[in-house]
Amino acid sequence: MYNHLTKAAALRGKLTQTGIGLRRRGFTLLELLVVLLIIALLAGYVGPKLFGEVGKARSKTAASQMKGIESALDRYRLDTGHYPGTDAGLAALMTNVGNTSGWEGPYMSSAIPNDPWGKPYIYRSPGEGGKDYDLMTYGADGKPGGSGEDADIVAK
Repeated sequence: MYNHLTKAAALRGKLTQTGIGLRRRGFTLLELLVVLLIIALLAGYVGPKLFGEVGKARSKTAASQMKGIESALDRYRLDTGHYPGTDAGLAALMTNVGNTSGWEGPYMSSAIPNDPWGKPYIYRSPGEGGKDYDLMTYGADGKPGGSGEDADIVAK
């Protein structure tokens, strides 16, 4: 039995010396670099698509919020016979600015929201081109014009 154990130990020593019995511990630098490269490529592909969707979601949120404001403006007009003027602005939906006769508000259940980029919605009455009013946001950049997330979003 002793002889058998010495042969096994000798065989284990030979295997270890030749590298057959060695166990690897951790990753090589090359393996880590390959994994990091794959992650970077995936992030480069997925990142822009993800951020593009966030911009689209904000634009859709703005359009949805403006529909709610439009509905409140229409209820205001039904009660008072006219839309609030530019000077009174959207605040007239929440408080009776100037003691307007027929005012039955508030016409919104909560405060007038800012657009998804944190800026107040732009309201003018009368609007351009013969419209009763203009309700809009200039998008992410807060400037007229633009495209993508910077595009103007106009109600009606």
